[in-house]
This record gives sequence, C-alpha cells and structure tokens, in this order.
Amino acid sequence: MHRCIRRGRRHQSHWFNHLTVREDMLPFTYALRNLFRDPARLAQTVGGSALVVLLLIAAVALNQGMNQVLASSGSAENVILMGKGSEESIERSEVHLEAESAAATSVRGLEEQLGVSAVSGEIFYQAPLQTASGKVEQALLRGVLESALLVHESVRLLEGRFPQSGEVMVGHLAHRKLGVDASETAVGKFVMFEDARFEIVGVFEAPGTVLESEVWFDRNDLATVTQRDTLSSITLRLGDAEFDDVEVFTLQRNDLELAAIREDAYYDKLSVFYKPIQVMTWVTAGLVAAGAIFGGLNTLYAAFAARVKEMATLQSIGYTRWALFVSLIQESLLATLSGTLLAFVVAYFLLDGQTVPFSVGTFTLTLTPTVLGVGLIAGVLLGTVGTLPPAFRCLAPALPTALRSN
Repeated sequence: MHRCIRRGRRHQSHWFNHLTVREDMLPFTYALRNLFRDPARLAQTVGGSALVVLLLIAAVALNQGMNQVLASSGSAENVILMGKGSEESIERSEVHLEAESAAATSVRGLEEQLGVSAVSGEIFYQAPLQTASGKVEQALLRGVLESALLVHESVRLLEGRFPQSGEVMVGHLAHRKLGVDASETAVGKFVMFEDARFEIVGVFEAPGTVLESEVWFDRNDLATVTQRDTLSSITLRLGDAEFDDVEVFTLQRNDLELAAIREDAYYDKLSVFYKPIQVMTWVTAGLVAAGAIFGGLNTLYAAFAARVKEMATLQSIGYTRWALFVSLIQESLLATLSGTLLAFVVAYFLLDGQTVPFSVGTFTLTLTPTVLGVGLIAGVLLGTVGTLPPAFRCLAPALPTALRSN
C-alpha cells in the first residue's frame, strides 16, 4: 500500500512539474495589481523615473539644438577672410578696408547677381544694447551693407526694409537674446547703443542659424560708433571659384595679412569651443539622475524586502524564480514607463519649441525622434537594470528560510 502511495505521489509530482512548465509565467495582471498595493511607493517610482527621463531629454535637446544651429549657420559655399592669427574669433579679427575690393576683383569665379560680386565686408561687435523699455542686455551686432544679402542667402525679410544710416534690422529671435518681449523689437521701435538711438526698420529670419539673434546696423554707423577703421571679416560666396582660389589670393596679398576659412569650418570650431558647456550639461543631468536612481533603488529594496515571504509562497505552489523575476521586472517597467510617458508630456509643454539664448545666438529645443528615443531607452533601462539588484536580493533566500521570514 505504501508502495502504491509513493507511486501515486511520484505520478502526481511528475504531473505537477509538467503543469508548472506549461504555466510557468505569472499573469500580467498580477504585476499590474501589485503596482497599486503601495500608492506612495508607486508615486515615488513614477516621479523619480519621470525626473531622470526629463533631465536626459533636456540635456539631449540642449546639446542637439546647439549643435544644429551652429552646423546650419555655416555654408560650404561661403569663405570667410579674417585677420591672420584671429581665426578663432571674428570679433577679435581686424581686416583692412581695401581688402574687400581687392578680394572682389582678384578672386575670379565668385557668385554674382546683376554684375555685383557676392562679397560682404562686415563688422562684428558684442556689446550691451538698450531696448525701448530700458532693459540693457548683451547683443551681437553686425555692421553690414546690402551686399550681405548676397552671401547670407538664408536671410529673408519678414517685414520692413534693409537699414540705412540711423536704423537697424533685427533677427526675429533677437528679443530672446535681449530678454524682452517680441513687441520690443518690432518695426517702429528703437534701441540705444552708446547713447545713440537707432530705429528698427526691419525684421528678418534666417531659419536655424545664429543670424536670427543678431542686430544688423548700417556698417558705416557701427564703424563710427565703435570708432573702428577696419572690418572684422569679409565673406565671399563661391560660384565657379574654389576655396584654393581664395587661399591663393591671401598668399599673394601678404600685405593684407589675411587668413581664409570655410564658413562651415569656422562654426565647426565654435562647436568644439562649446563642448565643455555641453559636457557640463551632461554631468549636471547625470548627477541629478544618479541621485534619483539611488533613491529609487532604496525604495525598491524596501518594497521587495517586504515581499520575500510572498515570493517564497509563490515558489512553493510551483512558480519558478525566473517567473517571479520576470513579474518583478514587469511591475517595475510599468512604473518607470508611466514616468517616462509623464516626462514626455511635461517636456512637450515645457521644452518643445523653447528658444535658449547663448553667447553667439539662440537655438530652439525640439523633441526630435532621437531625443524621445533616448528618453524611452532611459525609461526601459530604469525599469530593467535598476530592478536587478533588489529583485535578486528578494529571490535569493532559500525557500525554507524565505517562508519563515516576516
């Protein structure tokens, strides 16, 4: 009889093992219900993951926006002539006035419109500018003549006209750089520079470039106010000419002490200059995210430690540790992906389309697929990798020990 009972038990055990193999995984609803067992813990997990994802989205959007505006500002068809030794900064460069006409006549094959060569001698100056409301803020000023429109082909007048003496034309994002409302830089308003008043007669756009944050003066006015008798740079637009032709001109005219650089290469160098700022953005976001992650780990350790006996009970009725582990991951993923979705919503309303001023212009934050993809990956990693240590610790005790735990 005992032999029959043992045989029956062996048969029952064999059947039960097959049953647990077939029905190894816990139902998804189990993980879903467990989310709401502790509303405070759920709120902390969702809020922490939302904060981490939001910070990463902001960091990626900032760096991407800055890189894109600098990359878009330079044209491969333009060459900048600057004073030799000042290639790192147009503002410090000095170029003799006669170099403009010399370049226009000596470099063959430059682009022309109505017989006028696409050559623009310009003055760059960064200085405080006062708006009509009395607010004073640093602005990037550019002294130009109408030939500037031949080399900066992205510039389009939105309203008004090109400035003459005593007038200025502003980029449509200049108000962000100046920290004032857009109405302060509308046509008909004025700005003050070095105690001189200049009427705003035009507003222009140059999509995706730093030009949109600048204030354009008549070149002679800016030279007079700043007491300059030199240019900062000369921009040439290549037509049939090549970059080597411009370099040959600079070598032939040693008396002018010029250096040639492609416009896109110049802005690439600016990108390198701003790398430390971008690194600091990542470091700041990383430190805050690390704090939120460690806080989340502590919450999960405490939550999973209280469920050791529950996990042991599920093991005793046939569920494997792998099944329990997957269920814990599902539960954590539900919370972190909810936080990720919350971060996306907040980013859409607070970040998307916002313009951020920096020293040479303004850039726009955009929630591109790359930015959202980074946020989604961060949410998934928080819900998986971040759950591993507390989940392993919860499932590590032997079954008899776990069943006796409180």
